[in-house]
Amino acid sequence: MVIAPDFDSRPIISFQSVWKRYANGTEALKDVSLAVPEGDFIFLVGPSGAGKSTMVRLLIREEKPTRGRILVDGINLGPLPRRKLPHFRRKVGLVFQDFKLLPRLTVYENVAFALRVLGESRDAIERLVGDALETVGLANKGAKYPRELSGGEQQRVAIARALVPGPRLIVADEPTGNLDPATAWEIMQLFLRINASGSTVVMATHNREIVDLLRRRVVAIEDGRIVRDDRSGTYHEDLATSALRA
Repeated sequence: MVIAPDFDSRPIISFQSVWKRYANGTEALKDVSLAVPEGDFIFLVGPSGAGKSTMVRLLIREEKPTRGRILVDGINLGPLPRRKLPHFRRKVGLVFQDFKLLPRLTVYENVAFALRVLGESRDAIERLVGDALETVGLANKGAKYPRELSGGEQQRVAIARALVPGPRLIVADEPTGNLDPATAWEIMQLFLRINASGSTVVMATHNREIVDLLRRRVVAIEDGRIVRDDRSGTYHEDLATSALRA
């Protein structure tokens, strides 16, 4: 039985009976429906191959659903023309496990890159990049290159890059997967501050300790289906909760 959180704010994400079947016949998602209110912090959990990364790819419109609708901030992603993708992706900040920094660009240039592509003025870029680096605690690292930084610092750069266009939604796919426990916790503290400032955060993760400690909303996925949706959950459903639902 799925128990959905009861929030009053409007959904910034809505999956409506979404199915995803790949060309080889694999059904990665099966009739998934999910509403994420604005300002929520949600963990997507489940075993490898359960469908978490597919949900992330659909959210950022790297892929289209086979059936059903996905709305992000009121935009129906399925029929969205390719020419409108850059505008849509300004609404979504992306953070990945492997950082995806450009090695030949400095920290400042990595964070500024998307703004330059979007045609922002030099003054706006300097202000926005400075604010983003200040937020992640790297205001004095702008001239460094990724190879000169620790793993945790590289992930902070990736988060600054995600923040700099001012998105209302942050989507993170295993953002602590390459980090030691202490650094992972520091990165999670940063995500909590970002969420507290008003951004919605959706995070796919295998980090049980962090999920259990933070007790945020947990959506568990198995075999392409949502099997649990708890407003204040743990990585694994506890026996007491199971007994209450029986």
